Amino acid sequence: MSDVFECEIQARLRDINLGGHVDNVEAIRILDEARILFHHHADLQPPAGRRPGLLGARPDGVVELVGSQRVDYHAEMRYVAFQPFLLRLWVQRVGGSSFTVATEMRVQADHGPALVAATTVVLWDHATQASWAMSDDVRAALQRYEGDPVALR
Repeated sequence: MSDVFECEIQARLRDINLGGHVDNVEAIRILDEARILFHHHADLQPPAGRRPGLLGARPDGVVELVGSQRVDYHAEMRYVAFQPFLLRLWVQRVGGSSFTVATEMRVQADHGPALVAATTVVLWDHATQASWAMSDDVRAALQRYEGDPVALR
């Protein structure tokens, strides 16, 4: 596998449902937070563009929209105070104006993934109101993080 992005996201008390574990809707929020960090805030070396993050080379006015998201839950995720969730993200497919991000979320480093996800992101140009055919710079950044597809059931 090529490069991967890893981060920690702290669960919040409000993420817990009546069963005492992280609610599936809040698990999606955690996935989205990690994806946003990867795309827009990660201090990648070498940088992907003039701004931080994997999409640092995208032009102004181009945003990403989630086109689809598939999530498989493998284990219960209980809230543990001061124990963050561990996330690994990489790119599993690069298309013309979209790409798919693979994610694994663990409750502890020595545990298998509690959930895995594949999120397809469409690059959208607000000026033209159409999908944006990615530039060579954006494509190169994505390909640097391209790896095998996440194992979905």
